[in-house]
Parts: sequence; C-alpha cells; structure tokens
Amino acid sequence: MKYKKLLLTFLIFLFCIAGIAVLAFWPAVAKNPIEHYRTRIITPVISADSGQVLLNYEQQTYEESFSPKTGLNDDEFVISLINQRFDSSITEDQIVVYRGLADPENPVSITYIGYDESAGAYQRFWNAPVAATMPATVSFYTMDLIGDRSVCIIITGMNAAGEYTMTIYRKNPEQDKNTVFAKIADIRMDGSISIEEANRPPAYHQGTARGQPFSIIAYGRNTESENMLDRIEITYSYNQEKGIFEQNKLTYVPGTQIEQRRLREILTGKPAVFENFINDLWYQVNPDGTLDKSQYLYFDPARREIIFYDDGTQQIFSWQSSSSTRYGLYVSCQNISVTNLRRFLNIELASLDNIRIRGFEDVRIKITVNSPWDGLYRRAGSAEWISSDNNNRTPFIDSVYDSLSGRIIFHPNGEYEFIAAGQPAKGRYVFFQTGGNELLEIRPDANSPAPFGQQLSISDNDGNRIVYHITVQGRTERNSNLPPGNISLSRVRLGVTGMQYLHEGQITLTRVTLQ
Repeated sequence: MKYKKLLLTFLIFLFCIAGIAVLAFWPAVAKNPIEHYRTRIITPVISADSGQVLLNYEQQTYEESFSPKTGLNDDEFVISLINQRFDSSITEDQIVVYRGLADPENPVSITYIGYDESAGAYQRFWNAPVAATMPATVSFYTMDLIGDRSVCIIITGMNAAGEYTMTIYRKNPEQDKNTVFAKIADIRMDGSISIEEANRPPAYHQGTARGQPFSIIAYGRNTESENMLDRIEITYSYNQEKGIFEQNKLTYVPGTQIEQRRLREILTGKPAVFENFINDLWYQVNPDGTLDKSQYLYFDPARREIIFYDDGTQQIFSWQSSSSTRYGLYVSCQNISVTNLRRFLNIELASLDNIRIRGFEDVRIKITVNSPWDGLYRRAGSAEWISSDNNNRTPFIDSVYDSLSGRIIFHPNGEYEFIAAGQPAKGRYVFFQTGGNELLEIRPDANSPAPFGQQLSISDNDGNRIVYHITVQGRTERNSNLPPGNISLSRVRLGVTGMQYLHEGQITLTRVTLQ
C-alpha cells in the first residue's frame, strides 16, 4: 500500500515538472495568439429557376446537382439531366439525356440512374434511344400527363430528316426491372408538336382525386393538297387500357395562298436561307388581326442574336443553332444574362409577311410549356401593295430604269439585275406600301454588291435589306396595271418608331422603253 502511494506521488511530481517546462519554454506567439482573418469574396448569383440570389458556395451545390450521380462511358456526352423523385421514394433519382458518340444511328439516348440500396451507391438501371437525333435541339422535362400523379418524361427535338419529334416515357407501374420505363408516345411530324393542358379540379391539386389526361397536338403538311401551306392537325389522346397515346382526331387546316415559287425558294432546307428571310422586326398579331406594337421579336442572324420585347422589357438571347423544318426553322437560343435560361422556337412560314411561332422555355428545373411568345407575327412594314378600286397591283413589275450609277432591270418574277461598268449585281425586290408611304425593298444576293453603288450596313440593323421611299412621277391612271414612270428613291429605315430617312443622296430612275 505504501509502495502505491509513493508511485502516485512520483507521477504527480513528474506532471508538475512537465507543466512548468511547457509554460517556461512555449513560444510567445502561442501565449498571445494573433487572430488572422482570411479575405473571402462572396459573389451573388441569380438562380434562373427561383429568381433568388445564391452565394458562391450555394451556387457550387446548385451546379453539383446537375452532374451525373454516376459516371457515364467515355464515348457518352451529357446533353442535359433532371433530378427527380419517383414513386415517393426518399432518395433522389436522375434522368440523363446523353449522346452516344459510338452509335451514329441513334446519337441521342436517355438513361435512368437510381440508388441501389444493396450496393450503397447510384447505378444505371435502364437505357433507351429517343427520336431526336440533333443534340443542339434537344430539351426535356417532366410532368404529370396522365393525371394520376405519375411522372412522365418528355423529350423533344429535331431528327436528321428535319422532323420535330416528341418521345414520352412513363415509370412502369409494375416495377419491371427489365423495363423501368415504358414508352407511351413517339411522335414525329414535319411541323410542330405541343402539349395541350386541360383544366384539372381543385381536388387533383389537393391530392384527393385524379385529373384529366393532357392531349398532344401535332401540326404537319397536308400531303394530299397541292398548296404547300395546307396543313393537318392531329390530336393524340391517352388510351387508359393500352397505356399509350393514340391518334383520335384529324383536322384539315387550309393555308394561305401565296406564290409557290417564292415559297420554295425560302423553304430550301438550308437554315441560312430562312434566317435571311426572317432577318427583320416582327410584331405579334392580335386575334382581331391588328398588330400588337407592345410585343415584338427582332431576328438578327448577322450578330446571332434574337431580341424579345414585351411591355417595355427587352431580353437579348444568343442565337445558338438553327435546324431546318418543313415550314421553317427550329431555333435554340440562350439568355445572355441568365445563362440557365434557354428558349426554343419553332418558326413556321404562314405567308410572305407572316410567321407562326411556337416556343417554350427551359430553365433546367421549371419548364414553361405554354410560352407567351406563341402566336402569329407580321413583318414590320409588311408588303401591302397599292390597291385600286378594281385591281390589286402585284408587288412586281416588268420595267427597265436608268440611273447615274447604271441600269436596273425589274423582272416580273421578283428578281432584279443592276448593270454597271464592271459591277454586275443581282437580287430580289418588292414594291409595297405602309403608313401611306410607297416603298421599294431591295435584297441583294449573297456576295453581290448593292445597286447604285451604295453600301450594305449591318450597324443600322438592316443587314442585306435596303428600303427606299419612292416618289413616282408620270404614273398612269390608278386602276392601271402598267408600271410607274420615273421614280425618285430616298433611302430609309423601318423600325419601331416608323420610317426614318437616312439622309443619303436621292436616286433618280428614268424609265427606259425598249424597242
């Protein structure tokens, strides 16, 4: 017992000696620590889906949520993805749309990544191809199409044939491991496809009742008609017994009669041609046929920009890609300020002065299917050729005029030739009227100089479009279809505020009578 007390006393003595040594020899800095503050820069970031300001570490978490939860193959490139909870599960699953570089026949596919409890990690459980084959046009989102609160995956985009496609998958309610998702719609149309939402009762939103299934509307060409603008409208409804969307209604929609040759020139299947056609300011058309000056679109292919203007708010989008369709273009663009905001436009030719737009926005999380930009648009200063009491004068003439710069020949097919010493030029023209002013529009061909020695200017938003205000002298009686006499041209610009003179020298054209 005495031995144990001596050992305990000795140990306490050693601890005391060690404590004194530490206090005596510890650096002064440790005794009086200096607090160092590290400068931290916090950059606010706007979240496109919520409009809230995220701090930098929150933004990192936000971006991480858009990374695949498991690695893809080396030859697979992610196009887009969505995090989604299926079947009221606790864990968050993931749907990824990717491009398979090793498979040129079906370059776009979809995969389902879920949490495997036995392995304790995320794994790929299911893969399937989609109808879209052009990655730049692909967008997808989820919604309850059936009305039973099941999640459907909708993938849209263009294929190599220039068709608009919509592929829809639904989580298999039978929990089949070999078929995790069942395809319930695969629609391809040479026009446009949209989802028509139905009103659902409050009980559905409260979770106590089912809702009405949505319909799918597809617009395409009427191949039985000689008019290229005659179309068909196909309605697809959900068949509860078969578990798929089926066609249940076909409606014939007559198109506007316009010049077939000019129509074929615009719809050549080359995106640049249609981009050149819509290179202008377009106002939305109200249901009563009047123009809504508070909402317009401006397409600027030269700068690769699209400007959306609505009630004093202007949005500028970067024009990312264009894909030709049967009736126009499928355009993908991105907001230059909120990069998470993408907008897709299906632009169709309704007439030489009108285009029809169907679009939707993709902000990664929340999708606005019914875009406020949908509707009919008319070109600003659209061609309305001078009409008489008994006749409608065509916008084209068959005449030859001389000027100080050279001779210009107007052909009745809407083409012109400008002949000058060593400077031949060709293009298209149209005479029209707007706001009581008679105007002439000249559009030189690609790589062709402008007539009368004038320069094309992109800075004035005209691109390769030149507009002149014309003063006619020696015109015959008003109800005559003869071409006008001598013409004086003053270059102008047509914009939101109307017609503006550019104060360039006036051009006088003297009509030449050929023998």
